Amino acid sequence: MKGLLSEDGSRRRDAARASFESVGGTLDEMYYAFGNTDVYGIRDFPDDASATAWPLMVNASGLLTASITPLMTPEDLDAAAAKTPSHRVLGP
Repeated sequence: MKGLLSEDGSRRRDAARASFESVGGTLDEMYYAFGNTDVYGIRDFPDDASATAWPLMVNASGLLTASITPLMTPEDLDAAAAKTPSHRVLGP
């Protein structure tokens, strides 16, 4: 919060954008919020490795805690629902 007060929210957004771009990602939207989570971002990463690299880097700093929640389009869900996986439940 000290950093946010000493710099404005726009400059923090620009720094976040540069951070995402450093692993090949883009920042589509960023919102500040009340509650347990202070910042939400809509980001795009080219692959899972890049999406994983970003929170690893941020969390390693010890200054922030970041997590990623992958989002799916309705078409992604349709494709998943069309698959018929098999699974054998193991008993006790």
